[in-house]
Amino acid sequence: MIGAAITLFIYIIVCIVLYMLYEWLVQQVPIPDPMARIIRIVLVVLFTLIVVLLLLNLVGVQVGPSLPRL
Repeated sequence: MIGAAITLFIYIIVCIVLYMLYEWLVQQVPIPDPMARIIRIVLVVLFTLIVVLLLLNLVGVQVGPSLPRL
C-alpha cells in the first residue's frame, strides 16, 4: 500500500513538472490567444485523464501501466 502511494505520488509529480514546463514554453513562445487557450485546455484535460487512469489502476481497474494494488 505504501509502495502504491509512493508510485502514484511520483507519477503526479512528473505530470506537474511536465505541465509547468509546457506553461513556461507557452509564455516564452508567443502563440495567438485563441490557439494558446485551446492548447492549454487540451493539456489540462489530458493530465486530468492521466491522473484519473492512475487512480483507477490503483483500486484495481486494469488500465495503462500496472501499479501495486491497495
